[in-house]
Amino acid sequence: MRRQTTIISTLALVLFGVFACNSAVYSTNSMTDDSASRTIELDSGWVCMNIEDVHLPGEELSKTSRPLSGWLPATVPGTVLTTLLNNKRIPDPFYGMNGRLIPDIYVAGRDLYTYWFVKDFRWNAPTDRGQVWLNFRGVNYGFDLFLNGRRLTSKTEYGMFMRRAYNITSSLASNGENRMAVLVHPPDPVGNPNGGQGGDGTIGRNICSQYVAGWDWIQPVADRNTGIWDKVTVEETGPVSLSNSNVVTLVPGKRRPNQAQAPVILQASSELTNPTDEPVIGTILFEVDGKTVSKEVTVPSGATIEIRFPDLNLDTPKLWWPNGYGQQALYETGFRFVGSDGSAMDEDRLSIGIREIRTVWNPRTQSREVHVNGQPIFIKGGNWIVSDAMLRLSAERYDAEVRFHRDMNLNLIRIWGGGITERPEFYDACDKYGLLVFQDLWMSGDCNGKWLDPMKKEDQWTRRNYPDDHPLFLRSVADQVRMLRHHPSLAFYCGGNEIPPPRDLLLAIQDSILPHLDSARYFFAYSNVDSMSYNFIGGNGDGPYYIQDTKLLWERRLYPFNSEVGSVGMGDYESLERFIPTAHLATPPEGRNVDSVWRYHKYSGYGRQIDAYGKPGSVRDHAEKAQLVNYDQYRALMEGHLAHMWDWYTGIIIWKTQNPWTALRGQMYDCYLDPNASLYGLQHANEPLHAMWSPVDSMLFVVNNTFEPCHDLMVQASIYNTAGRDSLVFQWFVEISPSSVQKIESLRRALATVMPREGGFLNIRLLNTSKEVLSQNLYWFPDSAGVYSGLRRMPEAMISAVAKMASNGRIEVRIDNPGGGPLAFFQRLSLVDRMTKKRLLPVSYSDNYVSTLPGGSVSVSLSYAGTFDIKNAAVSVRGWNVKERYLDIQPASTEAPR
Repeated sequence: MRRQTTIISTLALVLFGVFACNSAVYSTNSMTDDSASRTIELDSGWVCMNIEDVHLPGEELSKTSRPLSGWLPATVPGTVLTTLLNNKRIPDPFYGMNGRLIPDIYVAGRDLYTYWFVKDFRWNAPTDRGQVWLNFRGVNYGFDLFLNGRRLTSKTEYGMFMRRAYNITSSLASNGENRMAVLVHPPDPVGNPNGGQGGDGTIGRNICSQYVAGWDWIQPVADRNTGIWDKVTVEETGPVSLSNSNVVTLVPGKRRPNQAQAPVILQASSELTNPTDEPVIGTILFEVDGKTVSKEVTVPSGATIEIRFPDLNLDTPKLWWPNGYGQQALYETGFRFVGSDGSAMDEDRLSIGIREIRTVWNPRTQSREVHVNGQPIFIKGGNWIVSDAMLRLSAERYDAEVRFHRDMNLNLIRIWGGGITERPEFYDACDKYGLLVFQDLWMSGDCNGKWLDPMKKEDQWTRRNYPDDHPLFLRSVADQVRMLRHHPSLAFYCGGNEIPPPRDLLLAIQDSILPHLDSARYFFAYSNVDSMSYNFIGGNGDGPYYIQDTKLLWERRLYPFNSEVGSVGMGDYESLERFIPTAHLATPPEGRNVDSVWRYHKYSGYGRQIDAYGKPGSVRDHAEKAQLVNYDQYRALMEGHLAHMWDWYTGIIIWKTQNPWTALRGQMYDCYLDPNASLYGLQHANEPLHAMWSPVDSMLFVVNNTFEPCHDLMVQASIYNTAGRDSLVFQWFVEISPSSVQKIESLRRALATVMPREGGFLNIRLLNTSKEVLSQNLYWFPDSAGVYSGLRRMPEAMISAVAKMASNGRIEVRIDNPGGGPLAFFQRLSLVDRMTKKRLLPVSYSDNYVSTLPGGSVSVSLSYAGTFDIKNAAVSVRGWNVKERYLDIQPASTEAPR
């Protein structure tokens, strides 16, 4: 059972009573599968109505005898805006400038988005001493709750980031037909969306998402995400319920993947709640991997107690590793409370990973260095806002988005402080794919007073003390820590984006809450604090955020653990046409004269870098050429940091890898889950073994992002002209230590001698002793004037390609390029509907924007889990010098042509 229990006191929340004796550890096959509790999610059948149209008190409204007429079907989990959109009461705010057609709460008033939500559900009163609980995992911002004619909340409950549980045993209807009514209030104040970061900043007086008042990458969200935005469940247990279970894993020593492991230590805990009027005696058990720890306990009447089990040793564990370093082994654990008569009262099951994360200060870089299971991990991360700006969240969408981060070969996601505490389903996906998580709390330097800002309503001294309700903030922190702390992917907590919480909150978090609830994780006071990355450059301690000369990304030294640094990232034409009206699909001029719709969607300019490929003849041409810049920018950004890892840097977190709406900047895929070339530029730069070239001094490098030394690797460098003729200019055997970067040789002379005047290609390969290609990295070069005149005159590549079903949910595509012709450059693969030619989303590609050398071939895997009919799908292939073609998907038995 996972739900919030009553917090006894804000600053004394660590003082839980523990009553236990007679602990034991013994082996067992497994716990019984008989469920000790039953749960349903109330995610359908809701209706809602604006408060101005409801003239009944909650006590009357929540009676099943009261008919409901004219009520609107409601989306729960969801927000008022999602409900209105799903009922076609408002236009899609992500399309064009539709957001301006939707009344903003600041102008229209809070009542416009204050709604009653009503749900009828069937649940019979329990027999014997059973207890029934109504659980809310998130409501924004305040709410009043009524059930079967009774008010369950003594006063309005506030806070976006609080789980709440109500014992409804005595309130259930005798005939099992129940009705709840929930009056949901918007944040107060709602903030003036005046164009500033977080509008006028007053949204920060609440404990909620700050982006909803607008930012430089998003328009304001009209209802400020008011609603029952997360899950609602009903759950039945015995007289004692079990919640907030946790397992801390201790992994001593320095470990390596793929070998037999020494023993580890598991420290388990859980909370027991007895709402009855009598004490309950029983046994609590914790089971993992065939071993069980137990304690006999007495749970006093009306109390919540915390139980900490004796340490449990696992002798030959499987460890959890970050993406790129090893497997993500997960264990299913069970917690159970059994009464003295043998009756199962409640149980909780958690998926855990066995790993230990520590940090050390690197005196050379002057930044924090992250170690997992004793091994140093160079952090390659991405900043995350929220999955969807209107909080249309799902496990399936989370899985697709986190998988994209896995595909980029990243190993960390930072949850930005102006967003949310991410949901357990997000963390499940990070556990699965090996993404460490850096979780900010809910404040930012913009709203919370770090800078003098004329857009803000109140002065810095006032804003510095936001939010208004400090005790609620601390209760929220404690609750969200309890909800998430068992996830192996959760690596760090952070007090806020670019600013720490007010001092009383900061001290309570770091000195009281975390030491008791989760002492195993490092806490950063704020996202660019000196204890993370010493600011020897000056300025804010992070950035820059705009398009740059790729040479600068290699030669200019930035912050040693940069929490935010990024560039451009618009999608291609297929992405643009989903949200930009046809009348506005025109090539955007650089500078101040950008089209109004492009400006509304926060277009970030490309300077002259697109023009270097030829002045765009259409918006489609502009978007296609932007992908070349995207790929080059993010590859150079990451490679420039990898070239100096452990010397200048211990980590980098890209600003940002995704957008929660239809923005035209800083993203590797759009909000429809369609990737652009940025994703694959990062994917190649972040390979476990990677060969790369410096645009500053033409030096070849090899990067080893594994824990194993590599011997007898061969580095090859070849130059191709635009007609496809190649020259091998370098070939060398190298050895490289674990987690390191090694300079090899400068190609300056070779490039000056062999590279054609009109420009061409440098292809770098890394091979093992079996001549298997471990890394292939293609760079394209301009002519002596700095423009890509050679690319513009490339002849067409006459490729052949075949698509074949490999297994359920996976398609293999092979592209062959015959010898004697040009390189087939920058080919985009897309899974599309055969009739409409529209892309099917989401799809994960093992690689994309691929180039095929003359006489060579490329294989790409397409993985999907969507609901689309694959029988009506085809694969599109098109490239810089490759005409688009559509491939029928052949059955698995068909052989690919050789």
